[in-house]
Amino acid sequence: MSPLTQSAFWKSFWQRDFFSHDQIPDLTGKVAIVTGANSGLGYATTVALAAHGSRVFLACRNKQRAQEAIERAKTEIKTRFPYVAAPQLDFLELDQGDLTKTKKSAQEFLNLGLPLHILVNNSGVYNGPLGLTADGIENEFGVNHMGTFVFTLALLDRIKESQPSRIVILSSYFHEKAAGINYDTIYKAGEIEQPHHRSAWNRYARSKLANAMFAIALARRVEKEPRLFVNYCHPGYVSTEGTQPASRKEGEETGWFKNVKEGWSAWFHKKITIPVEKGVLTQLYLATSPEIENKEIKGKYFWPVALELEPSSYAKDTKAQEELWTYSEKLANEKIKA
Repeated sequence: MSPLTQSAFWKSFWQRDFFSHDQIPDLTGKVAIVTGANSGLGYATTVALAAHGSRVFLACRNKQRAQEAIERAKTEIKTRFPYVAAPQLDFLELDQGDLTKTKKSAQEFLNLGLPLHILVNNSGVYNGPLGLTADGIENEFGVNHMGTFVFTLALLDRIKESQPSRIVILSSYFHEKAAGINYDTIYKAGEIEQPHHRSAWNRYARSKLANAMFAIALARRVEKEPRLFVNYCHPGYVSTEGTQPASRKEGEETGWFKNVKEGWSAWFHKKITIPVEKGVLTQLYLATSPEIENKEIKGKYFWPVALELEPSSYAKDTKAQEELWTYSEKLANEKIKA
């Protein structure tokens, strides 16, 4: 169901935002993992959680960038939240483009013997070049869905033990642009040449549809866990490094038309995007708000800011969800090395 057909979406233009940074409760004693935490929404999520007392593991592929983010976060928290004691921030190596490494990362966390109260599956690739993961899976589906699927399920028992607990999965409005999931084009010899893959938007939409379907199917599987809450969201079209208009490459021909075109792109981008500080609020709402537990919100889809809407009809199709789960489980079992 498109948001354009839902009255709640249109009301949001004159209603106040349903969540703010001031509504984040005290998280002292909580342990969280944020994937893709070294920049953008993941970094903003990390800062907010740590500033309210949570110990946060930045699950990232690049250790140097993660360590730089940790130091930057410490400085930011000290400046913005001077009353906060030394924030607890740790690095956890995570490469969602390699399923064996993804499961190993989860195991490394489990070996610490810590509880896990909040898992924010923020990491993902967006509108990237056509390619394959280390496992031979189309890159956006492999990283955005398969990496999230394997990492979450490897941590699930610990999350159950740590209740009350939350799992947040980032999907996107673009999940509605995917008419379904063609499994013949995800992992096959020569699949990189499939016409479907020539569109970055098609690849991204398919991966975000998979995120939505996984979230709903997972929520159904843990529905008997009284205080485990699985939800998913579209953060909005957020102004991050990944959504910035491409600039001219060095040595590329210039001219008045290209200058005008780039200026128009930059202006348009600024007008239609929302800042990270606002875009992060919906996932923070799902990760921290007492309302989630008080109202027993499970398996639901949210838009900015903290606005519940309906996903596409395909995303809600239970049969399609189960087909995706079976496929993902089989593919993970084939690719993960002992």
